[in-house]
Amino acid sequence: MSGFDEAYAGTPPWDIGRPQREIIQLESAGEIRGSVLDVGCGTGENALYLGERGHEVWGADSTPAAIERAKAKALQRGINATFHLLDALHLEGLGRTFDTVIDTGLFHVFSDEDRPRFVLSLGEVLRLGGDYFMISFSDLEPGSWGPRRVSQAEIRAAFGAGWKVEYIRKASFEALIGYNEAKAWLARITRAEEA
Repeated sequence: MSGFDEAYAGTPPWDIGRPQREIIQLESAGEIRGSVLDVGCGTGENALYLGERGHEVWGADSTPAAIERAKAKALQRGINATFHLLDALHLEGLGRTFDTVIDTGLFHVFSDEDRPRFVLSLGEVLRLGGDYFMISFSDLEPGSWGPRRVSQAEIRAAFGAGWKVEYIRKASFEALIGYNEAKAWLARITRAEEA
């Protein structure tokens, strides 16, 4: 049993029972456009929120319990959303592309070796000109609790040729531990044609 399987035996600290505030603000500002993939969707709160607002939305996660909960929530709430059990390093298995991909807490779990594989996988499902929005734990968060911290430099280094980092700004990641939120980076990264 993986750490994520164990976490979903109860309520993981990142499963706050509502969408992340940063996702609400992005959608309200019109930055999230068209069809959306929520990669590492967990129990689906962000995807379901966007589905309620008229987006065609899919979610993908590698933890069976999370996907089952997301499907049950969609059915209970009457929201049209599609959820798939899938490893984020193999997103080509979805067989389609999206206008927008959101990631609230996935990028920071990858090892240095897996980051390039994730970026390649992401490129398989994000259309040219599409935007990837990432919320990751920030290296500005003090202490050592929680997931690995990520620096702006690491984000920029991961997204080289074929990508354009539009912005990286300070944000908050809401959680059920600590002070109920942690310092995070919110990045908007566009899939661009290689030069």
